[in-house]
Amino acid sequence: MEQVFRNGVTASSIGGATWRKARASDSYNACVEIARVAEDEVALRNSRFPEGPALVFTRAEVIAFLAGARAGEFDGMTV
Repeated sequence: MEQVFRNGVTASSIGGATWRKARASDSYNACVEIARVAEDEVALRNSRFPEGPALVFTRAEVIAFLAGARAGEFDGMTV
């Protein structure tokens, strides 16, 4: 049976996760990291706090977010 992860789970408790950071990040800037945690789910964590909480999203949620980001729907949210 596949393990189910909930939002806020400690990122370090997600066994077997391979966390990936964007190539655009560097060793001086923090970045969000992503890992596949189930067939249809991914987890996100803050690279500055790798032991901290992770947010878990379905594949459909990530696809919708990326489509919105590519379309500029969140441009006003950046600082």
